[in-house]
Amino acid sequence: MECVPPAKAGLSCGTGRKTGYGKSPSQTVKSTSALVDAKIASLSDGLGEILSRIRALIHEADAEVVEEMKWQKPSNPSGVPVWSHGGILCTGETYRDKVKLTFAKGAALPDPSGLFNASLDGNVRRAIDIRDGDAIDGEALKALIRAAIDLNESRHGK
Repeated sequence: MECVPPAKAGLSCGTGRKTGYGKSPSQTVKSTSALVDAKIASLSDGLGEILSRIRALIHEADAEVVEEMKWQKPSNPSGVPVWSHGGILCTGETYRDKVKLTFAKGAALPDPSGLFNASLDGNVRRAIDIRDGDAIDGEALKALIRAAIDLNESRHGK
């Protein structure tokens, strides 16, 4: 039996979780952007600036990238910023001393600038740990974002 969630309730089938279903795309974008804004504002100055800069570079790389907050839990009630285009590109996890930008399919991406410096042993993901005071190579990061988009699109036959 097919489940069609009621648009007014905005619930997913069988889970009772809110999905944004029934909202216009602009409402969803505004609300998720506000959640990412709140996450950035909640961080110490250095980490907030890092996450804000990463976010800006991601959107400069491709204006169609979708951002949202996922994986809320008691130890991280605001969740994790996630950027997607044809699938997850990367996440911006925050820790006490760093922002970890994890690329969902990083092991399959070219990294000629050597940005990846964490999670190097895995078969799928790769990450960039960025600490307060670290320089961010904006052009190299944007190239990595574009490569991740290309990879997602190639896997979807676009």
